[in-house]
Amino acid sequence: MNRSALFAAATAVVTTTALGLTSATAATGMAAGAPKAPPVPTPAAAVADAKAAIAGNLTALRATTADAFVVKDVIVDPDGSSHVRMDRTIGGLPVLGGDVVVHQTKDGAFKGASLTLSRSANVGRTPKVSIAAATAKALTKGLKAEGRPSLVIEARKGAPRLAYLVITGGTQADGTPSRITTTVDALTGAKLISEQHIETATGDGKSLYSGTVPLQTTAVTGGFTLTDATRGNGFTADANNKTDSILCQILQLGCPTPTKFTDADNHWGTGTNADRASAAVDAHYGAATTFDYYKNVHGRNGIFGDGKGVPSRVHYGTSYVNAFWDGKQMTYGDGDNVAAGPLVSIDVAGHEMSHGVTEHTAALTYSGESGGLNEATSDIFGTLVEFYSNNTSDPGDYYIGEEIMKDRPALRYMDKPSRDGTSPDCYTSDVGNLDVHYSSAIANHFAYLLAEGTGAKTIGGLPHNSPTCNGSTITGLGHDKLGKIWYRALTTYMTSGTTYAQARTATLNAATDLYGASSNERATVAAAWSAVAVN
Repeated sequence: MNRSALFAAATAVVTTTALGLTSATAATGMAAGAPKAPPVPTPAAAVADAKAAIAGNLTALRATTADAFVVKDVIVDPDGSSHVRMDRTIGGLPVLGGDVVVHQTKDGAFKGASLTLSRSANVGRTPKVSIAAATAKALTKGLKAEGRPSLVIEARKGAPRLAYLVITGGTQADGTPSRITTTVDALTGAKLISEQHIETATGDGKSLYSGTVPLQTTAVTGGFTLTDATRGNGFTADANNKTDSILCQILQLGCPTPTKFTDADNHWGTGTNADRASAAVDAHYGAATTFDYYKNVHGRNGIFGDGKGVPSRVHYGTSYVNAFWDGKQMTYGDGDNVAAGPLVSIDVAGHEMSHGVTEHTAALTYSGESGGLNEATSDIFGTLVEFYSNNTSDPGDYYIGEEIMKDRPALRYMDKPSRDGTSPDCYTSDVGNLDVHYSSAIANHFAYLLAEGTGAKTIGGLPHNSPTCNGSTITGLGHDKLGKIWYRALTTYMTSGTTYAQARTATLNAATDLYGASSNERATVAAAWSAVAVN
């Protein structure tokens, strides 16, 4: 379960992507007497072909006969090409960073694979370090172990090695719940990778922000509840300013039960903090708009791809300046009214819920360069959800959290990330050592340039101006094409350990799929990455 926060302190799915028909024959049908093209494969057939291809392509998959693969996701394109995402095990042990996407032609021929593993992960599987010692190594002040550590093969950084996966829970300094996975070398006892799974959407964080909006509700005895039956029964509830205890976070015991909002006349909130339902209006509207964005723009039916809605909790904690996604629900704090107001703006909702999309597709590890890409994915789609909403009270822009912030114009700036005083504008080899909320800046800057290009302009009533790291001038493609390219790259080519260099390749592949190898779109993707020093 991933938990992601906005502030520094994200099931098998079958989707299709519309590809343009480019020839008269394609547009009008096969000529009389021409041989019939093979039928587009079903997802089951694509999976069968991918599994059959593995044995003959072990080298390409950095695999041996000891490797086993479990299907996680299938995408079949309209032209019959297929992309099968798989997780890897060796000797029954999960290989962290061993995930792979197998690409195939319409007739099932192997085209290649997307993966970050650079060598075989078939290492010795007998530990020398005790479970107790590994647990002690992973624990830090205020955390408690969750369950029994398990053996895995850690292949996300450096040479693959046998490791213990230790899960710890607790509370971060600002009150955000904490759930950390840490790998500890099972031969030497060295701590390898720690990953925070509370992925928040904002922490500086204010229907407070979106004016009067339509809401889907459910009739009950005595009135209505904020339950959206049209979007998988997602609902919004009042956390009553309570927080999740350590027992709740670790064992899911004694968790506070939020109170569902009810209203007699189906007219909710007053647009002020004096009415607790006002923040709930924002959260409910944000959840609905994010659901609609993914479904109507990308053909994804819900965050998990299964049509189910997700719960939202508002009024979490006291003066809590953050919001987070915990793998199953959204949670919003009220802010402290100094740094931020209630963290329920629409780009925050889109950001946090997009962590769920990432978790169920590429599963980008929440540390290093992949962690920056994870955070950037949420900033990118949170921004695109804001544009999609077409709301005059909060028009689309490339500022993150501009509505909720009180002590500064925004939390982050995609056009010039360094405006926040910490984020870099240009890639260097040290980027992966930054907090993921700052290393995300490189992809955010790329995304802005891809969509809007260079030069001063006003977007959503706010000033934007994006310099490049190489002095180039870029003409943007628009935010709609940005979304299509990034979603295709995320779901089809990125894997858990994708780096910035590999993200460049993934988006170039996505642009080629969508617009063609010689297209202006592909050339602009390349130019935008070079403009942020990712070559």
